[in-house]
Amino acid sequence: MKSHRIFLPLLVAALPLLVSSAASARDGFEAVRCGGDVRSALLGKWMRDEPVMQTEKRHAALGLKDLGADEITDTLNSVTWRICGKEYAVITDAHDIVRDVLAFPPHSRAAPAFSGGVCQANGKELSGEIMGVLDNRGAKDVGSSHYSPQDKTLLPVTAAWRVDEKTGKFIPLPAAGLLCSRSAVGTADGGP
Repeated sequence: MKSHRIFLPLLVAALPLLVSSAASARDGFEAVRCGGDVRSALLGKWMRDEPVMQTEKRHAALGLKDLGADEITDTLNSVTWRICGKEYAVITDAHDIVRDVLAFPPHSRAAPAFSGGVCQANGKELSGEIMGVLDNRGAKDVGSSHYSPQDKTLLPVTAAWRVDEKTGKFIPLPAAGLLCSRSAVGTADGGP
């Protein structure tokens, strides 16, 4: 009987530690369901800082695949994920908390995805991290295998977003009059 009196208080004291350990093993992808609202499921959630292969394996049911990442500032990163067969750009802060999620539009060689590079709105150069999709259908060399990082060709944009470095949010940019460099095309669409 005496051992039960000692064990019970120890169990009660250890229970919060056990619960917090189980909770800390989770990440933002735990709340994602295919067919559900991926953006809402990820916003404000913590993303584990671990090897990508471990994260992909743990969430194999989501078809999770890391498609690449960019450091935006010292405190913001953008990671592109394939989740449930669709592409999402995710901004995380210095504490690995998801600040914003963008359902990224489909892209291809004729409509390549870009991130960074030079962009101009009505002839005026824009600053900051910009990502989106270019209209490459009219290019003479649409069949070439890769674009050089030195390629200065500016193409019209079909969809674009700027990352607001203060809020960590994607801000939509009007496509009318917006041109961005083909040199920023991602490797999946034939970039460097």
